[in-house]
Amino acid sequence: MFILPMIFGGMGGSSNNNSSSSETSVTRSTVEREPLPAGSVNETDYYTDDANWVENQTVMNDGLRHFYEKTGVQPHVYITTEINGSNNASMSEVEEYANKLYDELFTDEAHLLLMFYEGTPSNYTTYYVTGSQADQVIDREAADILLDYIDRYYYDMNLNTSEFFSKSFRDAADRIMDVTTSPWIPVLLVIGGVILVGILFLWWRKRKQQEAIEAKRTEDMLSKPIDTFGKSSEADDLAKKYEDK
Repeated sequence: MFILPMIFGGMGGSSNNNSSSSETSVTRSTVEREPLPAGSVNETDYYTDDANWVENQTVMNDGLRHFYEKTGVQPHVYITTEINGSNNASMSEVEEYANKLYDELFTDEAHLLLMFYEGTPSNYTTYYVTGSQADQVIDREAADILLDYIDRYYYDMNLNTSEFFSKSFRDAADRIMDVTTSPWIPVLLVIGGVILVGILFLWWRKRKQQEAIEAKRTEDMLSKPIDTFGKSSEADDLAKKYEDK
């Protein structure tokens, strides 16, 4: 079991997940967000690897830099297997340690510190702290998106540690900074398009039928002998008879 506690801008929450699946559902992004303005961050390193797990610094930094470029919030991942020398730290100890680290590592309010603490294999805790300015972008929903991707890719055996963190932050940034489209919208558009095509086809067929009827009527009229149109009716002949008297 792993716990994902979080703290950000005075708001906090936690979520537990015992799943071992890589198909974890990811929170939808429903808010339009603007990145922090340039100059908000005093740029620092992107991660600290006390556990010596990161295999490729370039790969690791790639996804974290992407997160920074998209959101304006610089992330820093702190990977450790011990808190104050213990691999069985309590949640209060993790929280206290993370908040202390933020003040030690950063001189601005535009960072996101994600602590990844795994005291025993496959039993990890993530705790994050954001500065007050970073809060403008990393709200509760945005934080849930990031944690969901971490949960999803943690179980992907095709990813090593560097790729796991890099992909989690890259995909989270893309989703956070875009409003997730409902999967039903494309379906409804297709259905609407089919209905519209059907209506237009029926209108076209009706029009063609009417044009055929009118063409046949015109053809019948033109095919009659000319004297047919000049022939007097019996009523006309009778009226003329009485007029002559």
